Amino acid sequence: MRAQVLHAAAPVGTRPLRLEERTLPEPAPGSVRVRVSACGCCRTDLHVVEGDLELPHLPVVPGHQVVGVVEAAGDACTRLTTGRRVGVAWLHRTDQSCAYCRRGEENLCEAAEFTGWTVDGGYADAIVVPEDFAVDLPDSLSDLEAAPLLCAGVIGYRALRRAEVQPGDRVALLGFGASAHLAIQVLHYWGCEVFVLTRGESHRDLARELGAAWVGDAAEMPPERCDRAVVFAPAGELVPVALDVVRPGGTVSLAGIHMTPIPSFDYERLWRERSLRSVANMTRRDAEEFMALAATAGVRTSFEVFPLEAANDALVAIRSDAVRGAAVLDVAGA
Repeated sequence: MRAQVLHAAAPVGTRPLRLEERTLPEPAPGSVRVRVSACGCCRTDLHVVEGDLELPHLPVVPGHQVVGVVEAAGDACTRLTTGRRVGVAWLHRTDQSCAYCRRGEENLCEAAEFTGWTVDGGYADAIVVPEDFAVDLPDSLSDLEAAPLLCAGVIGYRALRRAEVQPGDRVALLGFGASAHLAIQVLHYWGCEVFVLTRGESHRDLARELGAAWVGDAAEMPPERCDRAVVFAPAGELVPVALDVVRPGGTVSLAGIHMTPIPSFDYERLWRERSLRSVANMTRRDAEEFMALAATAGVRTSFEVFPLEAANDALVAIRSDAVRGAAVLDVAGA
């Protein structure tokens, strides 16, 4: 099978992924092999490829927004059969026995494995995954449409939950890439007013097209204070800005797995019971809830398609903010 393989972390401009031929992986007991049709690309893949995240597993195949069809099942599989379309998301496996897992916080499991980071991911023709961690997908979405939902959508949804967004709230989104353009659709479904602060005119245009009530730059203050804010851009300097944007008692969530240093700021910005929360990974429940919500709310992705051979190009485009919405690898070449 073909796979885009990272042997050592390097800037994406040096094209560090190498297209190689590999042996098809065999599914272990309780796991399935999925024939990949599409795989979304996101900034987390950038953090893997460029070494912002420690790389315990090298060489590694990136990619954690995978859509495909089960083509082989290991012993003891009872849920999935061949021919079933599924998604494979960031959370590859947990121990399901630690204190975090028992509390329903499997996203914090210290023994967790992650698709495209600590185990091989979906920039390839096939991938293996424990059947309990494969995600059911709405029939209403094509493979290319569904792929970005598996990280950008699910993590965006978790970020909204961490910000404690309530129907009818006024919500600020800082950064408007793959995740935010899906989150705004959920917010509209919940009857929220949305302000967007982002750089890049193409991102601002997309925010306007998707119904943002106000669009501006991070240097501008929105016309009114917000109840909640979500920082999608991995830029630490936006954290004080987000705290300034929310009202007293408001909540800011930080959606990224990696962020540049957060500058020091006066306690006054946090005072009056403003809250600041990080978002760590995802749970299977997050994926199940968001996929059901996406189908009900009619969430649709804006995406640009790249062939598997152009995975480096896709990451370069993400790095330069040249992608409108999400980048998706058409692995099957449909």
